[in-house]
Amino acid sequence: MSFSGEVKEELAKRISPARHCQLAELAALLSFCGHMGLDENGRYTIGFQTENELIVRKGFTLLKKTFNIESGAEMSGEQTELLCGKFGMPGDPANPMLMKNSCCQRAFLRGAFLAVGSMSDPRKGYHLEFVCDGQEKARQLRGMIQGFAIDAKVILRKKYYVVYLKEGAGIVDLLGVMEAPLSLMNLENLRILKEVRNSVNRRVNCEAANITKTVNAASRQIEDIEILRDRLGLQNLPENLRQIAQVRLEYPDAPLKELGEYLDPPVGKSGVNHRLRKLSELAEKWRM
Repeated sequence: MSFSGEVKEELAKRISPARHCQLAELAALLSFCGHMGLDENGRYTIGFQTENELIVRKGFTLLKKTFNIESGAEMSGEQTELLCGKFGMPGDPANPMLMKNSCCQRAFLRGAFLAVGSMSDPRKGYHLEFVCDGQEKARQLRGMIQGFAIDAKVILRKKYYVVYLKEGAGIVDLLGVMEAPLSLMNLENLRILKEVRNSVNRRVNCEAANITKTVNAASRQIEDIEILRDRLGLQNLPENLRQIAQVRLEYPDAPLKELGEYLDPPVGKSGVNHRLRKLSELAEKWRM
């Protein structure tokens, strides 16, 4: 099962104990994937347009708890009028009066994700989105997410308005808002593992770059010293330069600090670097 599927499975099992939160989540399901119509006998029916059986089951569980409407049962005219008065027609933007409380907004977002939400595999990248069939629904959803201090954006993709998040921290926060603690914990574990791997890779790359830099610098220093040896003679160099030249030739792979320890008296890293730079400047003159 995909990570997105695991999140929906967890959310589908979450039933708010408060009726007002149940109504808010039901409002999201009806707004984003609900439908109402007449059967062949002219009787009103209500359902959910989705291939996900978990969502259908969740929707009818909420209908049963809030309006005592059974799955597959015909609705009376009174029930139909009551539903439309409470939610509007299925597919319309949700009634904002049902989401005045923070707990109800959490429930609404939970229902919205079940109906039109999806999430990429966090091992590959961070992306969570809601695909809305109307601009007003997208704005309502984005505003609700931003109300929890989570950054969300809207983009038009073909004929759909997509509310999306691309930051791992924001997705973690939203999973917490929708009350999916197991998915949140799994995502956090994956984020930590990914960050550790990236940190190790950065450190390895940095160390490799430093080694390459050190080797290249040593090669240039040895080349400079060999030019001076062949054209000038190391014995004709000042004592401090002659000594560092001989040590560098003897220890071609040693770092500067170690080279300084071979000198008599020992010299610090900056002093060694200064002498090698003097040798380089002198070698340049003999190259010409």
